Amino acid sequence: MFLIGLVIPWIIPLGQLNLSFYRFILLATLLPCLVMWVSGRAGRIRAADIGLLLYSGWVALTLIMAHGAASGTQSAGIFFIETMGAYLLARCYIRDAEDFHNVIALSTKLVILLLPFAVYEFLTGNKPLLSVLGAIFPTVEVTMMTPRLGFWRVQGPFPHSIAFGLFCASTFTLTYLISDPGRSALSRKFLAGLVAITAILSLSSAPIAGLVVQGALMAWNWLLRQYDIRWKILWGLAFAAYLVIEFGSNQTPVQFYISHFTFDQQTGWFRIWIWQYGSASVLNHPLYGIGFGDWARPKWMAPDSIDNFWLVTAVRHGIPALVLLVVSCLAIVLPIAFNKGLDKKLGNDKLAYLICMATYFIVGTTAHFWGATYVWLLFLLGAGVWMLTVESGEKAPLDETDSSMRRRLSSNRHGATRPSRHGRVASQTRET
Repeated sequence: MFLIGLVIPWIIPLGQLNLSFYRFILLATLLPCLVMWVSGRAGRIRAADIGLLLYSGWVALTLIMAHGAASGTQSAGIFFIETMGAYLLARCYIRDAEDFHNVIALSTKLVILLLPFAVYEFLTGNKPLLSVLGAIFPTVEVTMMTPRLGFWRVQGPFPHSIAFGLFCASTFTLTYLISDPGRSALSRKFLAGLVAITAILSLSSAPIAGLVVQGALMAWNWLLRQYDIRWKILWGLAFAAYLVIEFGSNQTPVQFYISHFTFDQQTGWFRIWIWQYGSASVLNHPLYGIGFGDWARPKWMAPDSIDNFWLVTAVRHGIPALVLLVVSCLAIVLPIAFNKGLDKKLGNDKLAYLICMATYFIVGTTAHFWGATYVWLLFLLGAGVWMLTVESGEKAPLDETDSSMRRRLSSNRHGATRPSRHGRVASQTRET
């Protein structure tokens, strides 16, 4: 239901709150997930769990300081639901490769289901999903943007074409490598092609750049598949490129990237100005940020949006929030990257996940993640925790909680039946 909720654009009023459909799902599952997490039924508590909990707490503090107790507490509550709710939902219910594959297969089907509606919107500018579903409940606002290349930028069921493209593009590598393993390689390539087409219909530079990054990383892995040091070589080349840009250009590497991965030069230069004035705001308010307040910039920079997720985090909530978020992400991604000796199937899972997350992190420098795209990022982050301790031949990771439980059961002279791992019920995963 959560994944389906991401592509349902309803905004349902509840008292003074306007809740999206996926927020209802997260609100309903938050307490059970917290109980599972604290009790150890989702595996042992990890550094990333604590990091994200501290991150949510720090954001709550900054919002209360910036907007007062009443308004700040309400915003902090929504933020906690979207952050810890999405993360723990995946953390608790995606516990092995089968769960992971089922989630990816469903997300692929959802993206492909959006394709015919996206093509219609791309050609006509009409938004059938928002029109039809808006007759039942209020939906996200219709965003009519200037056409590009003679076509309309697809918004789909999301608040903006960028959000639509980011969600679709994020499933590209996952679909190509691991979606529905029962299918042939040719079938998976075909499905991945449909996913890519759907994302491209957004005509947004960030999602298309994400597709390019994913395609390049998969091509690199395939071309140098006989070399175990292929990723070390790539890191070396990336570092060399960094040095060339740092010392041979009048732009920093970050400025170079955010100014060149755009559809037009004007957008690139505008993002440079956003980076400069946004960074100045961070330096002026390094500890607590400015909350949802307006950031200082010239009057001619009329739009108040910042096309950089990492910069937005620091501007709104200070450097500590950014550090906690980055460290939490790395606490999951890096150990997975260094988990060696996996068989081909688990290796594909690992590769697809790491490419997906790396792309999300890179694209975050040219786009802001909010709403469903932010929640999807946190869900994906939690969806990879099972890979931290998995080994070849294992269906799922063996945590300390499992080990002690199994030792007690094996020593039971009455031969009690061994319960299912973590007390997980298969139907719960399917509902996710």
